[in-house]
Amino acid sequence: MKKLVILDCDGTLVDSQNGICEAMTHAFSGLGLPVPSRAATLAIVGLSLPEAFAALAPDCTPAKRRKLSDRYKSAFLEQKRDPAHHEPLFEGVGAAIEALSGRKDVVLGIATGKSRRGIDRLFAREGWAEHFLTVQTADEHPSKPHPAMVLAAMAEAGVAPERTVMVGDTTFDMEMARAAGSGALGVAWGYHPVEELRAAGAHAVVEACKHLPGDIDAYFSRREQAA
Repeated sequence: MKKLVILDCDGTLVDSQNGICEAMTHAFSGLGLPVPSRAATLAIVGLSLPEAFAALAPDCTPAKRRKLSDRYKSAFLEQKRDPAHHEPLFEGVGAAIEALSGRKDVVLGIATGKSRRGIDRLFAREGWAEHFLTVQTADEHPSKPHPAMVLAAMAEAGVAPERTVMVGDTTFDMEMARAAGSGALGVAWGYHPVEELRAAGAHAVVEACKHLPGDIDAYFSRREQAA
């Protein structure tokens, strides 16, 4: 039987923190608002933009939050046009994706707060389009931690919750996975502290990307033994 491994993007596969923080600075400073700290900005990575700005600018009106969102998206698009801008993969991610995609017992998916356009750019850059069976983005679903992305990925792949694991770096990923009934693996190299991932329901935390395939196997082995 196939296992479904669903991966978050920002903070799990791609180190996008510099671009996110720069775009956030552009959005807030352009409207004369205090710029959130880097820690506050990284804490909302993974949320869709309306939820992110509700958290970062709780005292602003909905109209002003929409302006913040528009300025953020505009700045992010400008970054993409700059040849010098680059969102690198975390060390070991490429090898882990190649290892997992080459296995007959595993199918891969994406569940991300990124737009579909952002994922398409990443896939084109890395040559990953053939590696992922299902891709769920913020364009089609409610924001994490709503379980819609994981539920849709499982339905599209035809894999049950007990054969599915979500891998991510934020508490939103862990809460989303647990709400959908799937496994939840945190990663230690992302944007939320490990202790917060565990508190949010992570079944385990992967310490380094090179351990990802083995830790996924260990999770499924434990689940099978407990069944």
